[in-house]
Amino acid sequence: MNSILIDLGFIKIYWYSVMIFIAILIAGYLALREARKWKIAEDFMVNLFFFIIPIAMIGARLYFVAFEWDYYSTHTNEIFKVWEGGLAIHGGIIAGLLWILFYSKKYKVNTKRLLDIVVVSLLLGQAIGRWGNFFNGEVYGMEVSSLNWLPKFISDKMFIGGVYHQPLFLYESLWCLLGFIVALIIRRLPKIKLGSLTSFYLIWYGIGRFFLENLREPEYILMVGDFKIAQLISLVMVACGILMFFVIQKKSDNYYNERENENVTRF
Repeated sequence: MNSILIDLGFIKIYWYSVMIFIAILIAGYLALREARKWKIAEDFMVNLFFFIIPIAMIGARLYFVAFEWDYYSTHTNEIFKVWEGGLAIHGGIIAGLLWILFYSKKYKVNTKRLLDIVVVSLLLGQAIGRWGNFFNGEVYGMEVSSLNWLPKFISDKMFIGGVYHQPLFLYESLWCLLGFIVALIIRRLPKIKLGSLTSFYLIWYGIGRFFLENLREPEYILMVGDFKIAQLISLVMVACGILMFFVIQKKSDNYYNERENENVTRF
């Protein structure tokens, strides 16, 4: 399957870019719909996503380039070719989190409320976005003898270098999709605390990514010395999620606190 959706000669539209766009569109819509329930201004959310999308993508790219600097230091013209892949999700998460913290404090919006809204949509966005890696023929795992249990269009794309490879993109996509469903269930619980969904996201994605990293093809593993950087960051995510869970049980408001007053500046 070709990684290019449309080739007009003077411009090429890649499947990777299209899948990322679809992921952003759907995740953004779901977050906007949830924000309305809490009377968070639509223009606030639109402006939030207007900035967070490029900031997260820049963070994801800088993160990837930084840990692959041996290559990019001699191929600087490729640093900006994000349509060819090379966006590290951990970098995007870190950059996006910093922006949300800044933006919510600036306009006096409940940060935990905003994070809880965003992370649920983010899980679905990640599930969709991973298919961009599929079309690019990247983010695959170790060799396997066959992939007969998969649809042919997936197994054919995972036939690389004369052998089949684990469809790592698919595993992560399904893990994020399952996490999205679990998060929706958690969100309907009557006595959850503000911040619970954020702590769940950190734990869920951190655990999944930690174990999936063991299946990753070496050329897609970012290393710091002898350590896999993605696993280190994933462990930090899990630790932060667990710590956050116990803290909010004592200090946070109920997620469905009807008396909560969201003071949102309208633009």
